Amino acid sequence: MVKFKVRSLMALGLLSISTVAMAQDKVEANVSADVVSQYIWRGQDLGDVSLQPSLGVSYKGLSLSAWGNVGLSDNTDTKEFDLTLSYKTGGFNIGVTDYWFNSPNERYFSYAAHETSHIFEANIGYDFGLCALQWYTNFGGNDGVTDKGKRAYSSYAELSVPFRLAGCDWTAAAGVVPYATSFYADANGFAVTNVSLKATRDINITKSFSVPLFAGIYANPSTEKAYFVVGFTLRP
Repeated sequence: MVKFKVRSLMALGLLSISTVAMAQDKVEANVSADVVSQYIWRGQDLGDVSLQPSLGVSYKGLSLSAWGNVGLSDNTDTKEFDLTLSYKTGGFNIGVTDYWFNSPNERYFSYAAHETSHIFEANIGYDFGLCALQWYTNFGGNDGVTDKGKRAYSSYAELSVPFRLAGCDWTAAAGVVPYATSFYADANGFAVTNVSLKATRDINITKSFSVPLFAGIYANPSTEKAYFVVGFTLRP
């Protein structure tokens, strides 16, 4: 199940671009793409060098976004296509994500139980300013199971702290899987699966165009693995 990411943003993790907008008076849209040296999500290794496009529209705190992943260095890496509907007001946010992978079933419109490659996840969170707390739970689709073979309603919680230092925007984060599920590797109960530190800095190409460059260190105490990821974002 390690290859079946179940993403969004943002916490989306290092590799995701948030499309949740603050309340505004007009429809806004964004399009962008990340190129990353490795696809790490919630402390799990989901692929090598990857392209991750993002497209979204938002209006008065309500947003609809699409996000994808395709491997560039290894064509056997899982392909992913996610759709997220979310709402944000003040520091509060809530959303639902439909994750789809090309395995075990390559047919996108297959939703039958025990056959679908879709995973449905709900999230709720609050940004306190100094830190943000998010909770995610799978409620349908190709979820993991408990040690008794029943649906696990796999969940993940993350605390993130943003700060600025030495000209870079930083985010420190810690994430846990609260109870046993086969969806997250080696989560046989409460498990710390992600401890990370990410830095981002704009690289000026011309006077009017810059490219955000980011790097992050990710450790998964549960699997005793660590990763160093670098990447950049292309956007208008």
